[in-house]
Amino acid sequence: MSLHPTRQMPITLRTQSKTDVRTQFSALCYRYSKDKPEILLITSRRSGRWILPKGWPIDGQTPGQTALTEAWEEAGVIGKPSEQCIGLFSYSKTTDPDGSLPCLGLVFPIKVKSLTKDFPEAGQRRRQWFRPKKAATRVSEPELAQILRHFDPGRLLR
Repeated sequence: MSLHPTRQMPITLRTQSKTDVRTQFSALCYRYSKDKPEILLITSRRSGRWILPKGWPIDGQTPGQTALTEAWEEAGVIGKPSEQCIGLFSYSKTTDPDGSLPCLGLVFPIKVKSLTKDFPEAGQRRRQWFRPKKAATRVSEPELAQILRHFDPGRLLR
């Protein structure tokens, strides 16, 4: 992956301490269409922003397996996870109307085999395929946009 400088967004701790930063595992779900990669984005339930499926660590699962579990629950993805973290990004996770947690999202590629119509959060989110550069313009987080813009599945470890 080509790494180009990007503006790192500062993590806002506000009333939290440094130990309150949380980690979630994000699924960069991809497929090939006409020999070119496409990335699946979904909308968040609250704001409708375009995001990657992501969630908290799951006991007994690897980070890649957790990313796949989240991709299934949030987008109906059936696929093969990679355990190769290809980047991370910072964001604030809204926890209630008055609060948020500073988070780091670790990104794990998922090669999509198929999408199902019936999955736990169907009807709560939209999902759409984008070419990497277009996907990068849809997300809010600059670091995530950089990861998406330069994503090349051919460079993943086999």
